[in-house]
Amino acid sequence: MDILLLIQAVIMGIVEGITEFLPISSTGYLILSADLMGFWTKEKVDLFVVVVQLGAILAVIYDYWDRLWQALMGLLTGKAEGMSNPRQLGLSLIVATIPVMIVGFTFADEIKTYLFNPIVVAIMLIVGGLLIFYVENRPKTIVAQEAEDVSLKTALMIGLMQCLALIPGTSRSGATIIGALWLGVSRKASAEFSFFLGIPVIVGAALLDLLKHHDVLTSSEDWLVLGIGTVVSFIVALLCIRLLVAWVSRRDFKIFAWLRIITGVLVLIAAWGFGYQMAG
Repeated sequence: MDILLLIQAVIMGIVEGITEFLPISSTGYLILSADLMGFWTKEKVDLFVVVVQLGAILAVIYDYWDRLWQALMGLLTGKAEGMSNPRQLGLSLIVATIPVMIVGFTFADEIKTYLFNPIVVAIMLIVGGLLIFYVENRPKTIVAQEAEDVSLKTALMIGLMQCLALIPGTSRSGATIIGALWLGVSRKASAEFSFFLGIPVIVGAALLDLLKHHDVLTSSEDWLVLGIGTVVSFIVALLCIRLLVAWVSRRDFKIFAWLRIITGVLVLIAAWGFGYQMAG
């Protein structure tokens, strides 16, 4: 058994757990981390990067189980205790999920083949950072104080913005949180709606990728590496979710914009100035 490989899987799980719900692109940082460590083959890394996100999204389900259950019951029955608008959250999540499902299922293989590399990640990190500055500096009128208040029209717009996150380095959380802020959703509600929206998207993408590419995992050790990364990402994400909600309730995202831009610039310098080679 390759102990170094298992240690790298733990590191990748930590990176995923920390970055999944921040507007800095978990996929981008996973690709960069794998490339820097020489982690696995490209085919296995591509599968790992998608499936390891299951751990983080399971942390959301665990942490928000009561609220998600109420939303589901509201969607099915129109009634749910403790929620003023029981069906709205469920309907909004369905509407917001449709665009990325269509685009993702149609172009998933092409995206992984041509866009899963550090150069694309670096460029999108910088572009996303600049967009965060733009949105944060715009005057805001709050139209949705809670995630349950997000209208179907707003949800559709957030869903369209989420499609941009199929490009690694964009950040699903970044696209949905910053997009929601731009559309007038409160900070706390933007973060929580983004968390909830990740459930069908990430679970669907992970299961589809496993179904299509499980054959790249050729041994029990391969499955162990994937399992360790997923479990670690669950534990770390569980610790990070509430911290992010507390953060966004009081502060803006400009620190993450700087982090994106600095990281992107450093990667481009490494690529063009020092002959940095992309994995695979």
